[in-house]
Amino acid sequence: MEFFRIQRDIPFMRYALILNVISFLTFAAAVFFLATRGLHLSIEFTGGTVVEVEYAQSADINKARAAIEKLALGEVQVQTFGTSRDVLVRLPSRSDAKGNAELSMRAFEQLCTAEGGTTGTKQYTTPQGESVSRPSCTTASGAEPLKLSRTEFVGPSVGDELARDGALALGVTVLGIMLYLAFRFEWKFSVAGIIANLHDVVIILGFFAFFQWEFSLAVLAAVLAVLGYSVNESVVIFDRVRESFRKFRKMTTPQVIDHAITSTTSRTIITHGSTQMMVLSMLLFGGPTLHYFAVALTIGILFGIYSSIFVAAGIAMWLGVKREDLVKSGSRGVYTRMASSL
Repeated sequence: MEFFRIQRDIPFMRYALILNVISFLTFAAAVFFLATRGLHLSIEFTGGTVVEVEYAQSADINKARAAIEKLALGEVQVQTFGTSRDVLVRLPSRSDAKGNAELSMRAFEQLCTAEGGTTGTKQYTTPQGESVSRPSCTTASGAEPLKLSRTEFVGPSVGDELARDGALALGVTVLGIMLYLAFRFEWKFSVAGIIANLHDVVIILGFFAFFQWEFSLAVLAAVLAVLGYSVNESVVIFDRVRESFRKFRKMTTPQVIDHAITSTTSRTIITHGSTQMMVLSMLLFGGPTLHYFAVALTIGILFGIYSSIFVAAGIAMWLGVKREDLVKSGSRGVYTRMASSL
């Protein structure tokens, strides 16, 4: 499907050196900010206290967030989960278990006060028939606007494990992409593709380090998604390069790459434009929970287009990719006859 077709090939590779120098400087800046400022890790990685409350009616998440922020605890997360009546609060970690227990009660009291209630203790009967005492929140009329579902402490060791698992997931993804590109195309494309992908990932992390945006599990998921998304664009261009080598024997390598990129421009605009519209809707209407997830995807999409065209294709050209690398000898005679008939 094409909205338009460009008749003359755009000389992308003519500017590959200049744009790759800019890419290198951007990449170096990202590495510098990562080394000097580091990532502002969320509670999932650093540890903290999780408080779940269940509202009688749909929760006003903005009111709940404002109530928790009055505690001035630093970085906190307030979000709905499951249903609109369930609210999850993540609080920074304290040095001991007692401090974390007191912190969770202060958070519950703030939420209760915001709903016009007062806290106390109430007897509950579990589904197994056991009688337990739990903090309660009641109004003057006896109504119970919210209930404390559970409190849980996430220790730093759990955060360290999540960080290790996240790094492992990133490494396995990179290795899988390299093997896939080497198997489907040629090792030069594999090297070019993975450098372009790591270029995107490091720049995303650099933005988060420079602005000190919160790096959470959702952002990590966005980074992994960008890896797959970016390699998809590279594969489309590499596949068109292989087809062009088969069809146009008299073209030089830069001309073949220019033709491949130009012929996929319409597809790139449609695909990335549609994806960015969806991501933009999450950025504008998804609230604080999805904000940085959408920001990471937006950065990844924009730089993914750039890196697939200039970084991946440019590096493949400088590595000396040629027709013989992509056209198998057994099929060479067929492709020769096809090209000669064009």
